[in-house]
Amino acid sequence: MSLAAAVKLPIQKIGAGFMFSREAKAFGATTGVPGFLGPYTRGRGGVLGEVDADVVTSAFGFFPAETIRAAWESVQMPAEKAAAGYLGVCQDFGRRKLGEFAGAGRIAELLAPVAAAADPAGVALFAGWRALPLAADDPARALQLIQVLRELRGGLHLLATRASGLTPRESVLTGGSWRHDGTHQAQEFGWPEPYEETTPELRRRWEAAEALTDELIAPAFAVLDEQQGRELTELLTAADAVVWPR
Repeated sequence: MSLAAAVKLPIQKIGAGFMFSREAKAFGATTGVPGFLGPYTRGRGGVLGEVDADVVTSAFGFFPAETIRAAWESVQMPAEKAAAGYLGVCQDFGRRKLGEFAGAGRIAELLAPVAAAADPAGVALFAGWRALPLAADDPARALQLIQVLRELRGGLHLLATRASGLTPRESVLTGGSWRHDGTHQAQEFGWPEPYEETTPELRRRWEAAEALTDELIAPAFAVLDEQQGRELTELLTAADAVVWPR
């Protein structure tokens, strides 16, 4: 298994953790908009600036355009302020969850050159999150860099999905996520029912997209040698168990 494939699940899980956290709920309250989707969309997408909702849809990729427009326009907080607030959520979640984790500093040390080496072409959310100022303390910096790499993989996976002949809706229904099956994920994202059946051909295309994503992200991880790659995998696996204890 390549390093990119070995670390993708803990990066996805840890990076998503702050979005569902108590810190995220507190941020949502400051926007004056109830629920998850509005603050999430404005906070995560705020790095894109004050843009039309279609630009946000193009970057998020796996959501219906009408869902993104309603969420993006529901929050009146300026995009720059929303991005800064959501960054604070990410960092504070890292401080709370990884504050006692001895490997946080080393995770940040290993991920920083990976993020720096990645090509930003075609992955706007990654580029925007990478441009944000890094936290000074280890737990917050580690979580922030995990989120940056999560955006890198997510953006590349969107490109790979389209190259493999899948629509965003088909990709969500076929692949689901680490949290939910495809049907539940499609409901969360706002895709209207009824949902079509996942066929073996769609599954083949989704698996091809996963493999292509691993290929596209591999050059960024190539800055780490084999020993560093093993160390990063072990540290992220351990951090995942801390953030998402069973």
